[in-house]
Amino acid sequence: MVERLEAPIHRPVLTAQLIERLRLTPGARCIDATIDGGGHTAALLERIAPSGEVLGIDRDAELLTAVRVRLAAAVDAGRLHLARGNFRELTRIATSRHFAPVHAVVLDLGISSYHLDVSGRGFSFMRDEPLDMRFDATDATLETAADIIASRRQDELQAILSDFGEERYAGRIARALVAARPRQTPRTTRELFELIAAALPARVRWQAARSAARVFQALRIAVNDELDAIADVLPQALSLLVPGGRIAAIAFHSLEDRIVKQFFVAQRQAGRVHVVTKKPIRPTDAEIAENPRAASAKLRVAERLAPP
Repeated sequence: MVERLEAPIHRPVLTAQLIERLRLTPGARCIDATIDGGGHTAALLERIAPSGEVLGIDRDAELLTAVRVRLAAAVDAGRLHLARGNFRELTRIATSRHFAPVHAVVLDLGISSYHLDVSGRGFSFMRDEPLDMRFDATDATLETAADIIASRRQDELQAILSDFGEERYAGRIARALVAARPRQTPRTTRELFELIAAALPARVRWQAARSAARVFQALRIAVNDELDAIADVLPQALSLLVPGGRIAAIAFHSLEDRIVKQFFVAQRQAGRVHVVTKKPIRPTDAEIAENPRAASAKLRVAERLAPP
């Protein structure tokens, strides 16, 4: 546990662009609904100093422990409040902490570098780990990735891989997963990667890592119900804002970004928001060179309008 927390947790992306477009002033109150390693929160606290406050939320107790250590001064000063929970319960969490209304809500969507590199929960095929993929490893109500692989019908698995991973060979891979039952159902990342590679046509097997990345993404999204959670949190975030307050969402793949974009468009058409980012803000070449995982990030920001 200690070794994991001492390792680098997460490098936030688009931080400067995010802070610029939130237009925060000293004394503002903000919610970081995906606090992760605390990178965006640290920048928020600096911008709204000396008296502004942030409520930071995360599902993962280990990440919150790391943030509590990293930003101990802000916690001790009463400027940073930490809450464990799923952001799809944002209204309940904020109201229970008497932390509403607010001037900004930040949503850094997708997966943390911590989960990929350190957590040991099978989010990546780059190391051999159990196929868990739960963001909250203590949540017994969630099925693990191994559970989903072992229990779903072939058509259900194919839909997961196709819809959430946009995997071209979803049908072949789903068929192989079902055929492997029960003796060879994959329980580790290495076993799953080997099955994916074997299921691909021979001519593309050398590109197995590409299909594996999409399959792992799809299973992770299914395990954590990520897309429905995004659809649930966006209207809550908007409702917590003061007029003129802003919601910012950073998405890392098209499925996430599409939900954010469609929500902003619908709210703009209803006269509830002004969309600040006509096009999504992308990382600079310099940021991508320093942090290759930033390459797919897209930032969208909208401002709540006062009711007519």
